[in-house]
Amino acid sequence: MVTKADIGVIGGSGFYSLLDDAAEVEVSTPYGPPSDVITVGRIGSRSVAFLPRHGRDHRFAPHLIPYRANLWALRSLGVRQVLAPSAVGSLRPELGPGTLVVPDQLVDRTLGRTQTYYDTGGVVHVSFADPYCPLGRTAAIETAQSSGWELAKDGTLVVIEGPRFSTRAESRWFTSNGWTIVGMTGSPEAVLARELAMCYTTLSLVTDHDAGVEVGEGVTHEEVLAFFSTNINRMRSLVADVVTALPEERACPCPNTLNGLSLPFELPG
Repeated sequence: MVTKADIGVIGGSGFYSLLDDAAEVEVSTPYGPPSDVITVGRIGSRSVAFLPRHGRDHRFAPHLIPYRANLWALRSLGVRQVLAPSAVGSLRPELGPGTLVVPDQLVDRTLGRTQTYYDTGGVVHVSFADPYCPLGRTAAIETAQSSGWELAKDGTLVVIEGPRFSTRAESRWFTSNGWTIVGMTGSPEAVLARELAMCYTTLSLVTDHDAGVEVGEGVTHEEVLAFFSTNINRMRSLVADVVTALPEERACPCPNTLNGLSLPFELPG
């Protein structure tokens, strides 16, 4: 039975399971329990831990997700590379529903979320100029291309507080800034992964156009989940293929993020 993993998958809205033959592992953390029990198994030769971001019953709204517990728990199991599939709204008319975006940048517009592990015991400044793992992004892009996805190879994800969707004015402002997609969970997840020296790659499935991009009443939560559910098998297949495409040796900058920094506690795993 596999109880350790080197790759973690954090499933977003509508993505509540991944591994068929897996062991359930409960992990305690200094930040409380993670969103749900973690399942650990294999995809090919790779050991994988899966965690549904919102819980299997979607009980955690975006602003209430225990982000620190989630990333800490995954690292405790040995995870060093994280894939984060999620549902997003498009800020570009040409990027319609069904497009996969692999963003290379992030804008944080959240308000009250704890953004760091290093809030006691000393000051720790972590580099975050490029939020996502370059090798993880390359693996995701090449895999999606070979699988025939409608693909945006880069872009900026703006993360809003939620749980409400954007107003039309907000959406148009995001677009005017040149941002590409909008979601509610990409921060602080990405920065917490960086603070634990983990690789982090987002796979963003466009489910709708945001409110300011096209006319209409605006998207609903039910519509997002319905669209994602029609694409869930394809997304699971993509995630599994990206898992096997990730490098076994981390030759990216991510493992060296904390080099030279004095940390106030020992990292797990």
